[in-house]
Amino acid sequence: MNLLIKLFSKLIESANHQFYQALENPQAAQKKVQNQILKNLVKSDYGRYLRVKNVEDWHRIPIVEYHNIENWIEIQNKDNTHLLTSEKVSFYEKTSGSSGAAKLIPYTKSLRRSFNQMFCVWAHDLITHGPNFNTGKIYFCISPQFGEKEQEKEKEQTSSSQSLQDDSEYLDGWLKRLMSHFLVSPPELNKLRDANKFKHQLAKTLLTSENLEIISIWSPTFLKVVLDYIQKNRKKLAFELRNEISAKRSLMLLQPNLFKQESTNPKLNELFEKLNTDRIPWNQLWKELKLISCWDSANAADGADFLRFLFPNILIQGKGLLATEAPMTIPLIPAKGCVPLLNEVFFEFLDESGFVYQLHELKQGETYEMIISQKGGFYRYRIGDRVRFTHSYLNTPCLKFVGRHKEVSDLVGEKLHSEFIRDTLDKLNLDRSYFKSLVPVKYPQEHYVLLLDNAKQKPEEIAAQLEEELQKSHHYGRARLLGQLEPVKVMVSSQIPEIISLYKSKSGKKWGDIKHDILTTKPIEKELLVELEQACLVNR
Repeated sequence: MNLLIKLFSKLIESANHQFYQALENPQAAQKKVQNQILKNLVKSDYGRYLRVKNVEDWHRIPIVEYHNIENWIEIQNKDNTHLLTSEKVSFYEKTSGSSGAAKLIPYTKSLRRSFNQMFCVWAHDLITHGPNFNTGKIYFCISPQFGEKEQEKEKEQTSSSQSLQDDSEYLDGWLKRLMSHFLVSPPELNKLRDANKFKHQLAKTLLTSENLEIISIWSPTFLKVVLDYIQKNRKKLAFELRNEISAKRSLMLLQPNLFKQESTNPKLNELFEKLNTDRIPWNQLWKELKLISCWDSANAADGADFLRFLFPNILIQGKGLLATEAPMTIPLIPAKGCVPLLNEVFFEFLDESGFVYQLHELKQGETYEMIISQKGGFYRYRIGDRVRFTHSYLNTPCLKFVGRHKEVSDLVGEKLHSEFIRDTLDKLNLDRSYFKSLVPVKYPQEHYVLLLDNAKQKPEEIAAQLEEELQKSHHYGRARLLGQLEPVKVMVSSQIPEIISLYKSKSGKKWGDIKHDILTTKPIEKELLVELEQACLVNR
């Protein structure tokens, strides 16, 4: 193992030890972090407003969403004060909400340290229990900002808001400096505003990184998009990189039929034989690659499985729950799942009946919505993620992400919200339509379909208008530019409401109780999609 990796492991060992002590006694760990968070709240204007003086007053703190505390954050940012916490705000991380409005998340030194601790524990676990890393070279996902207007950039430069460009931006200075020795960092990539230029530059950087060992991304389809770009433009890339990559790797791009993609699984080898001979042997192109970290739960499960197919002999590790607001869970190899970051964030859990539980009160097998209190001034914050208590590691529940709050659809990170969809459809000329439902589809590639019972315009015309409106959502627009989502489609048939109702009733639901959501959050079943398509063909 690289001496630098060994040194790095020693430096982060203390954070790992503290975390494992917390896992042994989760109730005590949570009590301690609750008191730490409460101390900053009590001394703040928000705490005085709520009349919170000690932990017995915790019930006085309301369970909130962002819009409930937005005014506090805006005043705090404008006046350069710290109303929500007694700790000084270092900066505001800007993140776009699904409804189009930006959210500003205040970052204190303590909150940034929470992200730092999470990374240290994750890295120590990988070095100790993961593959045998030699180079430690890692690509952290860059967050592209496509089509950003100059005036918006100038406005952001004059405010205290900023946008963290990649995963390493969450780290403290000393750790980020140490990590710089391992980072595969495409030059000026974060400044590119054109999607194709972004993919081209990233593809070239990854291809020249022959000793790449780790890829850390979010949506697995992000990597698929880059690989598809390399596959499609392999000859051009090979020519441009002819003096920068080895002759063997150039040949893999120019004549991939000369190389066999191989796996330790005989069945996979048979499948590879049947595939197009022009397919690049990805696991040979990056022979040092040992880990891909990405989402692998809920809607991302299929995408992660596809990466497992392309890279059959490496570890595809699911990410824990991490939001701009806070780090929440972390994958541990010995735990065979994700455990909460219980010594940095205080967790509460809401069940379907509206009862609130603490971490040590959870029941195995049950599903809960997470409520978090963190060290940046967010208290009892309804983050919108739902988790299931699957099993325990040491004495702490392992929490599996099962989806977002029921009003959010998120196939590849586009985060469409029902309120945004409702407002969007109101802008379209759909006065003849009495049934409207936007449904996510995963076949043959992820996209959305608007289902209508009637329309005076042609489906293609409605789809063009709808696509234009949907791209006003930051995350949807970025997913489209990257090619993670196909354009939206429209189906029109008077039979659609009945077909859907009958299909749902087969699963035991009463027809009269069936609700047709304006935004369906669960991808439509292929069988139902085919039936709807046939009905629309009959109508034409």
